[in-house]
Amino acid sequence: MYLSHFGFTEWPFSNTPDPRFLYLSPRHEEALAHLLYGVRERGGFVQLTGEVGTGKTTTCRYLLSQLPEGVDVALVVNPMLTPEELLATVCDELGAAYPPEPRTRKTFVDALYRHLLAAHGRSRRTVLIIDEAQNLSLDALEQLRLLTNLETATDKLLQIILIGQPELTTLLARTQVRQVAQRITARYHLLPFAERDTRAYIARRLQIAGQGLNVFEPPAVLAVHRASRGVPRLINVICDRALLGSYAEGRRTVNARTVRRAAREVAGEIRRPPRRVRAGAIIAATAAVLVVFAGAAGFAGAWRLPSLRALRNVHLTAAPEPPRTVALGPPLETTPGGMPIADAAPAASPVVASAPVVASAPATPAPAASAPRTAPDLGALLTATRPAADLSGALTRVLARWGVTVPAGEDPCRIATRSGLECYDGRGTWTVVRRLRVPMALKLTAPDGARHFVAATALDDDTVTLQWAQRTELLPTAAVERWWDGSFSVIWRPLPGVARVLAPGMQGPGVAWLRRALNDGDITGRERGPVVYDDALAARVIAFQRREGLEADGIAGIETLVRLSTQLDTRAPLLAGARPGR
Repeated sequence: MYLSHFGFTEWPFSNTPDPRFLYLSPRHEEALAHLLYGVRERGGFVQLTGEVGTGKTTTCRYLLSQLPEGVDVALVVNPMLTPEELLATVCDELGAAYPPEPRTRKTFVDALYRHLLAAHGRSRRTVLIIDEAQNLSLDALEQLRLLTNLETATDKLLQIILIGQPELTTLLARTQVRQVAQRITARYHLLPFAERDTRAYIARRLQIAGQGLNVFEPPAVLAVHRASRGVPRLINVICDRALLGSYAEGRRTVNARTVRRAAREVAGEIRRPPRRVRAGAIIAATAAVLVVFAGAAGFAGAWRLPSLRALRNVHLTAAPEPPRTVALGPPLETTPGGMPIADAAPAASPVVASAPVVASAPATPAPAASAPRTAPDLGALLTATRPAADLSGALTRVLARWGVTVPAGEDPCRIATRSGLECYDGRGTWTVVRRLRVPMALKLTAPDGARHFVAATALDDDTVTLQWAQRTELLPTAAVERWWDGSFSVIWRPLPGVARVLAPGMQGPGVAWLRRALNDGDITGRERGPVVYDDALAARVIAFQRREGLEADGIAGIETLVRLSTQLDTRAPLLAGARPGR
């Protein structure tokens, strides 16, 4: 309908898993590396999970187009089968002949074993991929485990990759299938896109569909990301509807207003529940709609997209922090005895005394002029910030600490790439922030629901210096936690020309860098001859991942590489000791 209007040669936002449209974000690259690692291994399970619509199936289809020579694959896309039906499906996928009767498990397993032995004799490996694996029954899972027992004297004959929604993790945690969980050699959870990935994803699909120009205005792209929360499937649906709306209005570009209307239509809502209310009239109108159409308290939950509900409510369920305590060490841990801020951080707020202070003397009221500095109300400061502090501004401040200037209107991450740096989005606690050691942007949510991005430029045991707009504030970390969900964006320096995911069996300069970094912290030297990612290096990677609180799978993905780089890069700016705000 709108193809010729926008100059497309095909539908840009079809939800079919076409590998041509695959955009490999850093997270998808890491997921693909885990799958390729599973293909190279012999025996055991590899697990890939992700929320609905995050690109698991598309990544799997792309994997099939990237398989090395000598690999046979059986793909099961509907695993809601009995064990016998599952075995028959696997045999059919691999072309393993079996007699028509009797249709027993032994019949299918014997046929499969003969086929696997013959493939092994031809130096071929066999991989079984189960999509939507959360739908497997316990009996079917146990039968899959038994298939991993098919082996020769030296090799396992079958590698199994389980791909599914987060419910798969819950399923594998059940006692009845604990032996399956014990055989999982690699796990990865695929997250939605970061904002810049959404922007690149939209641009790529438009380009492949025949339109080199991005018909989505920059505010419209941001609106798509906010409405979809970075879920590719929702991005496709919203963008498709927005293009249709712009076509109906005769416009050649898509604006933010059209995107927001498209998002409401996609969600099946006339109006979203009133999370951000700015006028009494809106409150009254929305209340009337709720009374007429809902008639029940559960209206909001029923009409919201289930996969996004938890993300929207993350700040509504957090318990408020004690009013005058600060964190020491792990988040939410108060100082001994619940020490107030004035006693916990005297260095940051010195008391002006007119006479020597005797340590054993009883406490006496201090004059008003010598009272400790009271921490500002972060929630009130964020609410008063208009417009909301954006990610671009926060990353511009962070890049300034790296000595990189971002011209007005430019994308900070693009400028970072030109300077040999990269942006990385992560999630964690203050412990993670301390281990990364470098300035970063934190995502905060104000009491009115507005999202702000602030630059964290200094961090002490219990205080952090935040910069945004024209402000520089020294705040207790415990006070910041109330408005921070753990999301951050960090700048790091990758090794030029090195893959963002390093896995066992790989070799090259990236593997050499990894070995030096884990051996003696040297990330600048060179090694002679090829260096292979062997079992010994994988063991060191696992040890490092465990120390850092990462998924200990022995694969040096982007999160592992970022941790190593920021800890060992002597040219990186550090989170210096916090200073009082000005």
